[in-house]
This record gives sequence, C-alpha cells and structure tokens, in this order.
Amino acid sequence: MNFTEKLNLILEDAFDRAGYDRAYGRIVPSNRPDLCEFQCNGAMAAAKAYRMAPIRIAEAVVPYLASNPAFKTVSACMPGFINLDVSEAFLRAFLKESAALPGFGAAGHAGKKILIDYGGPNVAKPLHIGHLRSAVIGEALKRMLRFAGNEVIGDTHLGDWGLQIGLIIEQLKEEKPDLPYFDPDFDGDYPEEAPFTISELETIYPKASARAKTDQAFSDAAHENTYQLQQGDPACTAIWKQIIRVSVEDLKKNYANLGVSFELWKGESDAEPYIPTLLMTLEEQGLSYVSDGAIVVDVQEEGDKTEIPPCLIMKSDGAALYQTTDLATIIDRMEHFNPDEIIYITDKRQELHFRQVFRVARKANLVNEDTELVHIGFGTMNGKDGKPFKTRAGGVMRLEALIAEINDAVREKMRERYEGEELDEETVKAVGLSAIKYGDLSNQAAKDYNFDIDRFSSFEGNTGPYILYTIVRIKSILRKAGFTTLDPERLSDLPSGNPKLKELMMDLCGFGEMMEAAIRDLAPHKICGYIYGLCDTLNSFYHETHILNEEDEGIRQSYLCLLLMTQQVLETCIGLLGFSAPEKM
Repeated sequence: MNFTEKLNLILEDAFDRAGYDRAYGRIVPSNRPDLCEFQCNGAMAAAKAYRMAPIRIAEAVVPYLASNPAFKTVSACMPGFINLDVSEAFLRAFLKESAALPGFGAAGHAGKKILIDYGGPNVAKPLHIGHLRSAVIGEALKRMLRFAGNEVIGDTHLGDWGLQIGLIIEQLKEEKPDLPYFDPDFDGDYPEEAPFTISELETIYPKASARAKTDQAFSDAAHENTYQLQQGDPACTAIWKQIIRVSVEDLKKNYANLGVSFELWKGESDAEPYIPTLLMTLEEQGLSYVSDGAIVVDVQEEGDKTEIPPCLIMKSDGAALYQTTDLATIIDRMEHFNPDEIIYITDKRQELHFRQVFRVARKANLVNEDTELVHIGFGTMNGKDGKPFKTRAGGVMRLEALIAEINDAVREKMRERYEGEELDEETVKAVGLSAIKYGDLSNQAAKDYNFDIDRFSSFEGNTGPYILYTIVRIKSILRKAGFTTLDPERLSDLPSGNPKLKELMMDLCGFGEMMEAAIRDLAPHKICGYIYGLCDTLNSFYHETHILNEEDEGIRQSYLCLLLMTQQVLETCIGLLGFSAPEKM
C-alpha cells in the first residue's frame, strides 16, 4: 500500500465514523502549501448528496482525523476544505516499513509476458541519432516493466530483408567480382569469414542506392538478387548471412556503448515465412480484397472522427510492405511467445501505420482477445537551435559520434570542476551516458525536444550529471562515516521539528506511488521528475544539517540511514532509466 493509499484509508474511516460515505475520504497535495501539506475536498463533493453546507460536513469529520496520530494538524476551512499536515511519527513508520521491503515496497508481481519492439535498425548501416530515442525509451520501459514483476522480452526487429540486400549484393558483385558467390560454377563451401567489413558495407549501400536511381540495368539486377534471395538461392543466402553477422556484431557493440541490450535479434526475414499464412487468413475470413491490383483490408470503424484508409497488405506487383511484415511478425510472436502485451516504440509519425496494423490483427484474430497492442510514438530530437540534429557538415550524425561529443563535453566540464585531478575515463563515460539518457528521458516521450549538449552535460540543474553528482556526494559522506548497512530501526530516531528533514522524508515516502504511476503510464519522465526533486531536497537538507558532526549518536545514525535509503532509491531509479553512478567524481 503506497503513502497516499494509507492516508486515504484513514480519511475513509473518518468520513464513515462521521456518518458519510467512505468514498469522499480522499487526500490530495495542497494547492496552498503555505497553509498545509495536504487537503481533502470530500466535504465539497458530499454537500449536494447530503444537502448540507460543506463546512458542516468538514467540521464533523475533523475530530476523527485530529485524534489520529498520522496527522500533526487538522482543520476545517471555508467553504469546506479539510487541511492536513502529516506527523513525523507517521512518516518514520512508513519509511521503516518501506525500507524493509524489496524495492522499498514498489517492486511488483504483475506476472505478465510483455514483448517490446524497440530497435528497428537496418543491417549494413550505422546507428545514427534517429535510433537514439527508440533505444533509450525502450530500454527504460523494459527495465521498469521488469521491476513491476513482468517477464519482458526486447526485440530489435532488424531491417534485414528486401531490396536493400539486393542492392548490396549487386554493388559487391561489381566491387569484388572474384568472390566465389558470383562464380556460377562454384560448388564448394562458401567462406566462413565475411569478405567485407562493416565499414565497407556502410559505404556500399549508399553507393548502390544512389546508382539504382539512375541506372535501370543496375536496379533491375538488384531486384533480381532480391527475388533470388527470397527463393533461397545459395549464393545470395550465403552473402546475406554474412551481412547479418557483420552488422549484428557492430550493432551489439554500439548498443552496448549506449547501455542497451536485446533478448531477440530477429528481423523482417523471420516474418517472411508467415506472410502466406497471413494472406490466406485474411482471404478466408473475407477481410481482404483486391483494389487496383493491390490487396487491402478495410479498417475504418464507426466512431472514427477522421478517415482511416484501408490497410495495404500487398502491392499490385506482389511486393510486401511494412504492414505485411508487421502483421506476419505478430503471427510469429504469438506462435513462439504468446505475449500478454506487445509494445512498439517508434517515431510518432507512424501512428496511422500502427492503428491500421492493430485493427487488422484484431479483425483477423491474429492475437488473443485480451492481448494488448500498444504503440508509443515519440517526438523528434532536434539540435540546440530547434532544427533537425546534424553534423557540422550537415549530414545525419552517427550515434557513436554523438556519444563521443557528449563525452568530450563532460570531460571538459570535469577538468574545470576538478582542476589538477586525474580523470577516470570510465567515470567520464558513465557521466556522459547519464547526460544522454536523462536528457532524452526527462522529456515526455511524445514531445519534440532540443538536444543541447552544453546543458545536458552540466553538473547543475535538471541533468543526468547533477543526479550522479548528488549520489556520489551521498556515497562520500557514508564512506567517511563508515556506514554501509540500511537498518530500518534506526529511522525511529529521526528527530521532529526539522522542515528540511521532513521534506526529505515525504519525498522518500512518495517513491512507491511515483513508480506505480510511471509504470502504469509507461512514462520514464515521471521517474526523472521525481529524482530531480529528491536530489534538490536532499542537497537542501545536507546544506542545513550537520550530519557527520551531529553530537547525538542516535540522531547521527538515523541521518546516515536516511542518506543510505535516499542513495538506494536514487540508484534504483537511475538503474531503471538505464545508467549508473560511479563511486567517485
């Protein structure tokens, strides 16, 4: 039971004992924090039902609250508000109870099986900043949902099929014509080692793509390669497997630098065998029909405020589309994993695409009736000037280049901050990763935001480095005190009458409720908002309280225990966001 639920239970009992419906007993943070910490507006709502002045109802309820040790002060205020301040004793008791529980009482036991599709890179291409948000948001949600007690499977869903492979094969044929793949008389085993590097692949595809736009013969040959691959041609298949292997090795390295991992490295190619099943299912159920030579399914529903065009399943030339492979992938996922929920994380401009896909999946019974299909559409990451993020030369920035730039900015700030001290490169990387991930996740996913390297790498304000600096400061204090064990009983000695201490206790009491909301709403930004506030509160308390010099040993130990609990809550949160704090900075 979270903090607010405990207080609500007390208010419900008070309304009930005063002769009113329990449902009116609800507490909310005060909209006048200068007057009180919390308020109850239940008497205002009950006034009409009981045909009484709300102040009379409030005055009848107040005595039952005033006698409860959970509250320090309780008063009725015109026209019928109940103003409340919680007691330090109640806060201490709640913190003691939370400190003894796994995840401070916020870890759940939801027990669902959830599959998250949050990769989407194409093989033979480098990761660029367009891949940042899906990876960072997806990784955070995977960790959050696991914290809630779910089995969560992350799938990168590679773009590893289609014309792009045919183009690469044709370009390779021209650049490396002596490879055995291109010898029609070759009948041996193809090489185990790839005849190209990832760097070569990354230059081959752009050249091939550009050439296909002006060279019809080259384009036709690439289409033929694609067709042969889809028909299982041994040479094309062998090259394709090498492209996948080299690409995945590089992708894993780059994702690891971002602190992102996947349980599945499946791709569009894995959906290919399920496309015939999809087409047959849609036809047998009378859902698909031919329009201008293409196969489509109507998805418009009564109540739609805007027109939803039919979902295009197969083009007139027989080519599959993203809708086709996404639907076929759903069949694959249901057959092999049977998840309770599938979450897709992509650019929000794909909202219509997923609305169409989800509707076809439901109409065709490709998923169970209670299987949830969720699309999280994220906004655009722009540069400091609000325009699309580019390199200095005007091109699309590679993700590893962005990481290098943010690390350079962090390194420079750390040199200024810790002048004369030798910098640990692993610490620089940890702080840089916090700058990137917190800078992204602190924004609501659906909103566009400006990626400001100078601001995100700052050690002041609402940034990842500020969060890490606060955690490292706590670690330093605890090291000096030799304090290592969180003993909930020590929290009983926390004193009353210190406003900054009480604010810190209240922030910690709100951890469970915040986590419930963040997980329920799939909203990592709520965790960011919470830990920023908690860090501010902790630093304010630290500046006004002589923790290590406290003469009363019981109070000193209680302070250290509270600091350790704060550190562990903060580290739990940043772990869910996908980064960690170093021991020293």
